[in-house]
Amino acid sequence: MSSFKKLSILSFGLFLINLNLYSQNTQSTSKVGTTAAQFLKIGAGARSIGLGGAYVGLDQGIEAIYWNPACIARIPGSGEAVFNHANWLAETDYDFAAFSVNTLYGTLGLQLISFRIPEEKVRTVLFPEGTGQVWDANSLLLGLTFARSLTDHFAIGLSGKYIHESIFNEAARTLAVDLGIFYQTPWPSLKLGASITNFGGKMKLDGRDIYFNEAPINDEGAVDEVPAMYRLDSYEIPLGLRFGIAWQAYKTHDLSITVVSDAIHPNDNKEYINSGLEMGVKNIVFLRGGYRTLFLENSEQDLAFGIGLRYDAVGTNFRLDFGWSDYGRLQSVKFVTLSVGY
Repeated sequence: MSSFKKLSILSFGLFLINLNLYSQNTQSTSKVGTTAAQFLKIGAGARSIGLGGAYVGLDQGIEAIYWNPACIARIPGSGEAVFNHANWLAETDYDFAAFSVNTLYGTLGLQLISFRIPEEKVRTVLFPEGTGQVWDANSLLLGLTFARSLTDHFAIGLSGKYIHESIFNEAARTLAVDLGIFYQTPWPSLKLGASITNFGGKMKLDGRDIYFNEAPINDEGAVDEVPAMYRLDSYEIPLGLRFGIAWQAYKTHDLSITVVSDAIHPNDNKEYINSGLEMGVKNIVFLRGGYRTLFLENSEQDLAFGIGLRYDAVGTNFRLDFGWSDYGRLQSVKFVTLSVGY
């Protein structure tokens, strides 16, 4: 074994040790609702949703740019593009798009996430039917990724991301990074991955509605109006540490079975596990099932299912995937994804 390969494996091991120490040293209490930019936790790609959100150890598909940026270094050919749409909870819209291109120095990727709340009337106590104004809310992520295979078995990836959220006349923004590693074990059927996502600054709303004029003293002759503002707090974004395993349990020309599982440690909740299984028939039809947030108390997420179709033609492959995830009392969510490999 070469010294470079030993160094790669050692780096992977140190990453996992640090991940474990971080999990042990953080608070065990739940911190639900303490982070901003919650749209960052929805997920990307109908295939990953159908697998219960377990994707860190899978080096297949450009949607891996969301889960583990190192995995896009394993995309064959010249690259891949994907578009995903979901009618999210409470009549909101969630879209994810990404593409990658393989170069001599590594793989470049670009991702875009959009989350939108439709317009509503502005209502007040004096005008319960509306003031004539409308409000909406939008969230946006724009990310650039570079990934490289250091050896035939080991890859790393880094993403830089711009995150923006707005509601009515206020907005907040920050920068963040994702770091991922991927390791193909000596057993071809077993793959490992780990990632840190959304490591970045805090977010704080700012806009014209937090500024106002105040009359501090009501005495005659005092200053009538003094410029003032509401004091708003800054909030962290959803930091996530993930470790994933992908195991191809069975493979023939006609049938393949892949089992995946991710362990997740978020900064705004307790630890949990996502797991899923995919069965492929002649590498054309794929059936999927999964379970989200295993061992997490009071979660509305659990079962997930999916189906996919693949068609190859003249060096290009097309994939159409559908994913369904149950959210309990919040009903269910459906994802549709179209991918093109070139």
